[in-house]
Formats: sequence, C-alpha cells, structure tokens
Amino acid sequence: MDLPALLDLQEPGAVAGLSDVFPQESHPFPRDAVLARWRVELADPGVAAYVAHDGSRLLGFAARRGDEVLHFGTALQSWGSGIASWLLEELLATFDPEVRRIRLWVFTDNGRGRRFWEKHGWQPTGRTTRSTFAPYPTLLEYARSRTGDESAPADGSR
Repeated sequence: MDLPALLDLQEPGAVAGLSDVFPQESHPFPRDAVLARWRVELADPGVAAYVAHDGSRLLGFAARRGDEVLHFGTALQSWGSGIASWLLEELLATFDPEVRRIRLWVFTDNGRGRRFWEKHGWQPTGRTTRSTFAPYPTLLEYARSRTGDESAPADGSR
C-alpha cells in the first residue's frame, strides 16, 4: 500500500471534516503520527486494509480488524457522489460471516460523520473513549448488524 498517497487522500478530508474537532490553528493534521499508526496497523496480521481507485487515482480507503472498522474515508472531491456508500457496502462484505455486529468509533463532534453512519443504519451504543491525538476529543462508539437486521445482539456478541 502506498502510504504517502493514502495520507495525501486522508489529510484533506480529515482537515475539512474534522476542523470543529481539531482546530487547524492549534492542532494541525498530525501526518507523521498518522503515518506511524498506519505502519503499525498494517504490520498487524489481524488488520485488513482496502483502497478504492478508478485506475488512475485513489478514491477511498478502509481498514478493519475483527468486528471493528478502524479507518474509513474518501477523497474530498468525491464527497456527495455516493462513493462512500459504495465503499461501505464493499467493506461490510469483507467481514467474517460469523461477525453479526460491527462497530466503529466516531468523534462526538463530527456531525457530518455521524449523519453518514446513522443514514446507513449505525446506532450509537453510548460507550465513549478519548482520542490519542490532542486535544483528545471524545469518540462515541457506533454499531450495526452486518445485514441491517437490528435483531443482532446489541452487546456485539456473535
């Protein structure tokens, strides 16, 4: 995976989408730290990473581990085009069939992100944690059944 190209795609979306969470004047995109995190995660055999491209340019990325979406994003210029919805469906199809409930973390103050996940059937679980990146904003856990069947256990059991 071409990590510099991935960061070139990830950074503009993170800056645009998370400026309320990470004010750029005081907390600019931590490119080196994000690159280091990607390297560690990609070295983990339990992490699967995916990129979407149109043959000439990168359109999006996703990574997962176990029952969790670790990373998900699309090129800033593709926002509103439906690529994110397509990429999400492609990603959901890669989870082990025994995983009935999938989870992820969204910044509490990321309204755009939360609207996207909720539109696709994800629900907040009420669990929170803090980001490892300053200013350490709160993340809210979201979950949904793999099939959209909300009878799947809410506790994440398989």
